[in-house]
Amino acid sequence: MNKTIQFDESRTGPLSGVRVVDLSRLVAGNMLSLQLADFGADVIKVEPIEGDPLRHWTEDGLPLHWKTYCRNKRSIVLNLRIAEAREAFLRLLDQSDVFIENYRPGTLEKMGLAPGLLLERNPRLIVVRISGFGQTGPYSELPGFGTMVEAMSGLADRTGFPDREPVLPPLAIADMIAGIQGAMATVTALRARDLGLCEGQVIDLSLLEPLFSLLGPEAAIFRKTGRVKQRSGSASNTSSPRNVYRCADGRYVALSGSTQTMAMRVFDVIGRPDMKTDPRFATNPDRVRHRDEVDRAVGAWFAERSRDEALEIMRAAGVTVGPVYNIADALQDPHFAEREIVVDVEDRDLGTVPVHNIVPRLSITPGIWRRPAPDLGEHTQEILAMLGYDADFVETLRSKKGTV
Repeated sequence: MNKTIQFDESRTGPLSGVRVVDLSRLVAGNMLSLQLADFGADVIKVEPIEGDPLRHWTEDGLPLHWKTYCRNKRSIVLNLRIAEAREAFLRLLDQSDVFIENYRPGTLEKMGLAPGLLLERNPRLIVVRISGFGQTGPYSELPGFGTMVEAMSGLADRTGFPDREPVLPPLAIADMIAGIQGAMATVTALRARDLGLCEGQVIDLSLLEPLFSLLGPEAAIFRKTGRVKQRSGSASNTSSPRNVYRCADGRYVALSGSTQTMAMRVFDVIGRPDMKTDPRFATNPDRVRHRDEVDRAVGAWFAERSRDEALEIMRAAGVTVGPVYNIADALQDPHFAEREIVVDVEDRDLGTVPVHNIVPRLSITPGIWRRPAPDLGEHTQEILAMLGYDADFVETLRSKKGTV
């Protein structure tokens, strides 16, 4: 059983006192603001009348994406086409530290919310602008869904097998990586402000560049050697043995022999000490050049044993090997349970919802659990009252369809 989390709005964290206004939609911005919310920032989701589209990503009718990405946040509905709602939004930004948006470049300016104007009103504001390709460049005005940048970053071309088409990731990898890096950039900007290096500033966060950075040295490899690394399935272009191997019971393991010592250890375990001195396999570059032969030898050993038996033998010898899990396997693993990698959170609609725990783990100022993902506009009255508006203003706003 997962640990059940009890929410407590009185809890404070290391980012308590930081107010974040999140006008973004879908994954990247919500991933960014989640990192800040989990460590105590007051994240206010500003949603249109119909809500953030993430609410409508459902599984069997259940809004589990919303429940996962929007814990620890508050929700206010403001129709920014209505003058009173726009003024309330600007007043909220005047009293905030961070503003997150992910409109197509130029849209914020057309809305009369250009960063320069916002910074005139609140010079200490950090404006995070998320887009597919950045605020400048020939592709800046293209729609920026993650699929496009997962293709153009080079990630898809490196994923899959050499005799098949490139493979797009089945998850919102571009958005999630950008969200994580965006949170780091936001905290860095807040730190710079605290140090007096600046007041507010604009963070130009594309989905493309964080994902491209995952390719590591491949640009240098191409420029210096002329080689374009090719798809290699689960094998590696840089070390061997490294692959996924099928066991006798049809289950799979992943093995990495990325150091010389580890590779020699693998050859001993599979009963092939002769490979340690064979010039085809003696060094890592040799093994990479003869990767298929290495994989045949290692794969033959796994094919004769069940997964559990193979893992026991390999682990006893100190080999870096592990099972290939699906989500059901992970949720049944005792390590996941003891580390509380997944926890159950209270939810008014679903009872409890299992979600990933707050990461990373800080020993003295860990993340906090203050509130479940909000209903649409749940905190509208509360936030407007905080801004100094009375109940009559709220009713006026409703009558003009400026809120729900």
